Amino acid sequence: MKTFLEQVKKRLKAAAVSTFGDELNDFEPVIDAASNPAFGDYQTNIAMVLASKVAQPPRTVAQKLIAAVDLSDWCQTPEVAGPGFINLRLKKEYLESLLDSIKDDTRIGIPLASPASKIVIDMSSPNIAKEMHVGHLRSTIIGDALARTFSFLGHDVLKINHVGDWGTQFGMLIAHLKDACPSALSEPDKVNLGDLVEFYKEARKNFDASEEFQNSSRQEVVALQSGNPESIQAWQLICNQSRKAFQEIYSLLDVPDLIERGESFYNSMLPDVVSDLKSCGLLVEDQGAQCVFLDGFLNEQGEPLPFIVKKRDGGFNYATTDLAGIRHRVKEDHADELIYVVGAGQSAHFAQLQQVARKAGWLPEHVKMGHVPFGSVLGEGGKKLQTRSGETVRLKDLLDEAVASARAELEGRLKDEQRSESEEFISQVAQAVGIAAVKYADLSLNRITNYIFSFKKMLSLQGNTAPYMMYAYVRVQGISRKGGIDFTKLDNSECLKLSKDAEVTLAKCLLKFDEVIDSVVQDLMPNRICEYLFQLSQVFNQFYENCPVLNADEPARTSRLLLCDLTARTLKVGLSLLGIPLVERM
Repeated sequence: MKTFLEQVKKRLKAAAVSTFGDELNDFEPVIDAASNPAFGDYQTNIAMVLASKVAQPPRTVAQKLIAAVDLSDWCQTPEVAGPGFINLRLKKEYLESLLDSIKDDTRIGIPLASPASKIVIDMSSPNIAKEMHVGHLRSTIIGDALARTFSFLGHDVLKINHVGDWGTQFGMLIAHLKDACPSALSEPDKVNLGDLVEFYKEARKNFDASEEFQNSSRQEVVALQSGNPESIQAWQLICNQSRKAFQEIYSLLDVPDLIERGESFYNSMLPDVVSDLKSCGLLVEDQGAQCVFLDGFLNEQGEPLPFIVKKRDGGFNYATTDLAGIRHRVKEDHADELIYVVGAGQSAHFAQLQQVARKAGWLPEHVKMGHVPFGSVLGEGGKKLQTRSGETVRLKDLLDEAVASARAELEGRLKDEQRSESEEFISQVAQAVGIAAVKYADLSLNRITNYIFSFKKMLSLQGNTAPYMMYAYVRVQGISRKGGIDFTKLDNSECLKLSKDAEVTLAKCLLKFDEVIDSVVQDLMPNRICEYLFQLSQVFNQFYENCPVLNADEPARTSRLLLCDLTARTLKVGLSLLGIPLVERM
């Protein structure tokens, strides 16, 4: 319907200019979905906006616009409502023609972007030698959903995993590695550091307890930063152990094609970042540190807030690394858009980062940069989600528990229904539903807000949950199995006919998918897809209850089968954009 809306806006604008004068040539009408189906399908406040410009009552303006614009090929006669809204109701024949145009389209009517852009998405970003926890869940799956959506539209997407793989803590870890695993460097293939969290804790415990260990750790930092081969080998061994643990999570979540560029990737670029900022005249020394002071950023005392790029001890920080990242992504990756999926607590940092990069000329005006902030995952009671011992919940444990909970739910339902299924079926469905439930529960909410984690809610077959969407898809597959229908071999030469209200409602919902995709691209809010899929599932279930399919007479039978197929394909595409798998039976 996106094309329809663009055409309507164009005609309304032309009507406004022809009726009220050329001074409205720069005016752009706004059309929204109607707040209530009783008012039609779409609604515009164009008359109310123009009223003050042309010094006429809004309803009078609305009547003149209706008289001047011809929308008869798409809509019934427009109506004026309330203080001057213009309501538009689509013709059934127009809906049928649109459905006919997409029923054979593998993209179900979603056009490719033109021109395509190079989009770099910074996401996930765990720290080496620390296991991924629930805090990494949101960055990982929100970033992946956005990447999938942009890729579906034909953009060239680069997903970057900016892992924390450098810093003073690695001196401590290398020193501990040499103490705990003396043979690590001579036999690296045989080394298994086990639980990386425990490995890190043991290293920290030794560092806090022993001055000798502290000294050796500092020596290891110097050796690592100087490029000592043995230190580099030990550092790589620790990094590789972490990568294996990370990859297990990414495989469970079905997050492919993450390109790792850790902090170490930018090390050689950092001195140039500082020297070039100095050449630009942006660098100021403040209490021994090299800083940039920016407009609009003040501390609690109302004083200018420094953006530090080189610490007083001569070391660099993550601000320096992020600036190097921008330069590399623009110059080497040729990015048209940079997207950072990072927690809401870093909003000020990214606002400062963008301003510095713009001032330095490293982020040209034609390159967009956006921070995609998100809230926290909370436990019952609204507090930080933690284990009973007070530690942050490991993401792997949470996902394993989700699959176990989904399995328990499935086995209970099979027992109640007195159904017998194979172990392969139970394992496959439990895995798909468990992971889907966790991902969908997160993605279905406005990413900016915190949310309370609940297995019970997310595994429900009712409401806005992954199982509910999956069940709607399964219902269509059930029609296929029951009727021996091969949807790929339906007689598509027959035109779709919408004879009942439930069919018309389903058709309108199916045709709004392109609007939803467009809103996700504009606002970077994956929950818009979830809201749409939930609405589509509800509308389809109402259609299913009110319109017999297999028992209907022709041509209604084929037409309704085509509607079922379009619904299933739309659900499949929508869920795939969220990285959520489907099953044929549940």
